[in-house]
Amino acid sequence: MLSRTICSRLYLRYVLLQKRILVDDNILFRQFCSRMDRAVVRCVPSEPKLTISFTVSGSYRHMLREQTEELGKVLARISNGIIKAQSKGKKSKRSKGENTNTDAAEPVVRLYFNGDLVAEDALNRDAWQDGALLQIGDAKYKVERNPPTFTTAQLPASVLAGFPVCPKLEIEFGDLRFCVFKWYKESSPNAHTRGEEDSWVEAGSDRVFTPSNMDVGLRLKLKCMPGNESRLGLELELVTLSTVEAGPGVCTFDSRHLYTCKLTNDSTTRVVTYNILADIYSQTEFSKTVLYPYCAPYALELDYRQNLIKKELSGYNADIICLQEVDKGVFGDSLAPALDAFGMDGVFKVKEKQHEGLATFYRRSKFKMLSRHDVMLSEALEMDALHRVLLEKLSTNPVLKAKVVQRSTTLQVTVFQSICDPSKIVCVANTHLYWHPKGSNVRLIQMAVALNHLKKVMAEEHASTLIFCGDFNSTPSSGLFQLLSQGSIVEQHTDWASNGPEELLQMELHSPFQLTSACGEPDYTNFVGGFNGCLDYVFIEPQTLQVEQVIPLPSHEEVTTYQALPSVSHPSDHIALVCDLKWK
Repeated sequence: MLSRTICSRLYLRYVLLQKRILVDDNILFRQFCSRMDRAVVRCVPSEPKLTISFTVSGSYRHMLREQTEELGKVLARISNGIIKAQSKGKKSKRSKGENTNTDAAEPVVRLYFNGDLVAEDALNRDAWQDGALLQIGDAKYKVERNPPTFTTAQLPASVLAGFPVCPKLEIEFGDLRFCVFKWYKESSPNAHTRGEEDSWVEAGSDRVFTPSNMDVGLRLKLKCMPGNESRLGLELELVTLSTVEAGPGVCTFDSRHLYTCKLTNDSTTRVVTYNILADIYSQTEFSKTVLYPYCAPYALELDYRQNLIKKELSGYNADIICLQEVDKGVFGDSLAPALDAFGMDGVFKVKEKQHEGLATFYRRSKFKMLSRHDVMLSEALEMDALHRVLLEKLSTNPVLKAKVVQRSTTLQVTVFQSICDPSKIVCVANTHLYWHPKGSNVRLIQMAVALNHLKKVMAEEHASTLIFCGDFNSTPSSGLFQLLSQGSIVEQHTDWASNGPEELLQMELHSPFQLTSACGEPDYTNFVGGFNGCLDYVFIEPQTLQVEQVIPLPSHEEVTTYQALPSVSHPSDHIALVCDLKWK
């Protein structure tokens, strides 16, 4: 443990030192090249073409050329382009009656490397080397081949005081660990739009910035330089579209963060499961008028809720996070960039024919992802011989079978290896079962398929243990909870008749796993105007894992402050379950 701590500190010092060296070197490089423009070349071996970008006579040029083309053809193209531009300029002057007698000489266009002229029969992929010098007439350009470059850079549309601002950044030829960030805030409201001198005040130098209440009414600016281990790219500047707004004050998860303010040690794994309420469901007229009429309309807006969700999730300092009802855009544009900044990677599985799905995030410093085994349960039931016996039984009731196979319910399965102990392989399952209150019989079939699939994955991957998370849409009194916690249900169980005699199909089911609910049986994990109950669980194998701590849920007073969930202080109609698990 001590050696790992020392190594991690040394590595952190190395990264910070590298950043400082890169910044200093970059300043010297820019001073050296202050009298020289730059020509950026992007050349990737797996692609047939390269790009050459530069500015000449105030005009930006972006050339797409074959990598196997000879250099001379590119140089001639550059020269011809300049001549054409000069010709157009002459025509414009003649139309204005200006003198155009001066003949423009053909510009000298050459490429040098290490002081030597590059042969014109050299192929583009070989000719355009990093550090080469492109001469166009009297102008000289420093060639930068594949410099670190941001391919995506965005700030969130909504910024709240007290909530982290996480830019969405994607980088090519670089690593976000080596990028340099500087945050600024306006010196006064609208100072930068009025063009005032010293309109920006430096506010931070981390990848994530959290504005305070003092920043309400001000815009934020981020200057970021993409980097890798050896150099920095061109600085990019982003300004928030809106000003910082006041936050909601105390949120339901603030007191929970007191228990999770530190990362866990190597022997402990903190797990979160959370149905975050998909935007495609929260924004329907039915949701606004029937399901959540008590919730302020602005608190149902995606941008507002995402601020709360990102702060809540980052504050848990979890090692594994399983989310349900994740909008496809929310995963890519909001959650993945935000949690990446806090040391987590994630995978997403969208439901067929829908725009939401499941997401599993894991802490990079603690786990390595080995494989994924996601399935749509209805498709697996019909196509995988593993479920042949179950399918034959289900086929005896065509009505129930039709309902089961129409569902797009998905099981997300990800296998991880512990970084500190590679012998420990963890299979993490994440699901969101059929929602209907009378659908207990359907959920039992779905769970039978899921358990068969998990048994197969566990055997194939030689997994040490199973962690099964999700919104099971089943209370502790249900047959499904009995199947998972007790290992079987009898064919006479009342859940088989949950939707009447037409869908009745009785069978005995057995679980291949001995599981227990790590967070027990809370009074509720879902609290809306017309219903409250426990639907969400973290199931574990008690032979290999023990519960070290369960993070207390918000008090009933906190949950009902605004009548029910979601609210201005809670972003979903569900409550996250959070627990610390320890290897036995």
